[in-house]
Amino acid sequence: MDAMRAIQVTEFGGPEVLVATELPDPVAGPGEVVVEVAASDTLYVETQIRGGWGPQFGIEPPYVPGGAAAGTVLAVGDGVDPAWTGRRVVAGAGTRGTYAEQVAAPLDRLIPVPDGLGLREAAALAHDGVTGSGIAEAAGIRPGERVLILGAAGGMGTLLVQMARAAGARVVGAARGRRKLDLVRELGADAVVDYSEEGWIDRAREALGGAGADVLLDGVGGELGLAAFALTADGGRVSAHGASSGGFAAVDAGEAERRGITLRGIGEVQYGAADITRLSAKALAEAAAGRLRPVIAATFPLARAAEAHTAIEARAVAGKALLTVAPAA
Repeated sequence: MDAMRAIQVTEFGGPEVLVATELPDPVAGPGEVVVEVAASDTLYVETQIRGGWGPQFGIEPPYVPGGAAAGTVLAVGDGVDPAWTGRRVVAGAGTRGTYAEQVAAPLDRLIPVPDGLGLREAAALAHDGVTGSGIAEAAGIRPGERVLILGAAGGMGTLLVQMARAAGARVVGAARGRRKLDLVRELGADAVVDYSEEGWIDRAREALGGAGADVLLDGVGGELGLAAFALTADGGRVSAHGASSGGFAAVDAGEAERRGITLRGIGEVQYGAADITRLSAKALAEAAAGRLRPVIAATFPLARAAEAHTAIEARAVAGKALLTVAPAA
């Protein structure tokens, strides 16, 4: 049986538990394809799963991390059109075990990569393009509205800044450190705020024109998310989808209701296969047309997955970190 290189977690712990190994090549079952991975997406939540959150996600060691990738179809299973073979695709969100040279992916999560878009760029959009497009769609951002984005320099935050800007909003991006703030401003934010500094709430309120945010897109959670919720205008819309601070913002649903604030949480961005493929295709098309730029801040060879997780946990990545696997990435 042929073997492939993969990263495996045999016990929960720090980045050092991400160990390179060899595993049998996957075989395409009915309704599946095997994808030769060019680049694998990484997410902050994967560091949390590896660190011990696994059981909350139904994951126990040993497991191969990763939930989406881009590459080329090597083989198809029963019931799958052979014409998929050789096509550049995204193995969409929900595909398990993508920290590997090959992965079996269900056909209903396969999205063709448009001509003119690189596989690394496609991989960078595999999760964040889906979630970001869904969040922006649900928020219904209108021209002239004030939008506050927490975690604006992250993989998804950088996309949300661009989407809100394209919708004609006044965008205030909040992040940590000068390098990240410069990136957020470069992507089109009208104002930036460093939430690691004292008094950031007052500066954010001023940047929002004193009237609060019509839309809050919270990719951080915790105390920062709770503080930002207080900046939301009555009748506003809030997406509390992030927990990179260690937990989701404990927003008072009763207060939100009293103030007429529409509150959406992490549950509203858990999409099924049909929405994943629709939203992914939308993000890939926007990127291929040059209207959306995934910010790839760092790439790590597959064998250095532990370094990628270390950088992500240290908040050292302004944009997206990818694992590169095949030279075609």
